[in-house]
Amino acid sequence: MSDNNTVYIIGESRTNMDNAITVIYNSFYMGFEVNVENDEIVDVGCIHTISITENFVKKIFVGRNIIDFEKDIENVVKRRYHGTSQKAIMVSYKDALKKYLDVKKKYY
Repeated sequence: MSDNNTVYIIGESRTNMDNAITVIYNSFYMGFEVNVENDEIVDVGCIHTISITENFVKKIFVGRNIIDFEKDIENVVKRRYHGTSQKAIMVSYKDALKKYLDVKKKYY
């Protein structure tokens, strides 16, 4: 795969007011690198206060099809991620998916 076949998309959401991420950053962001040829999530990063959070989020998303994962996202995140940003992860993903579909429609 060539790097020319990927796009970078940001998803944003709010977290609980008592969440350290909200206190520090005001919002929760997830960045996705996606291969436009097969819609595979190649890499993901997120705002976090401890590094294990980003590493764990990567394990949830990398290698999945960004479009097909929509039907499973809530079950997977609710089952596996038990931090205070649980809902923010799902909302950020859905925001990124919407942006990805717009980019793919416009350019590919």
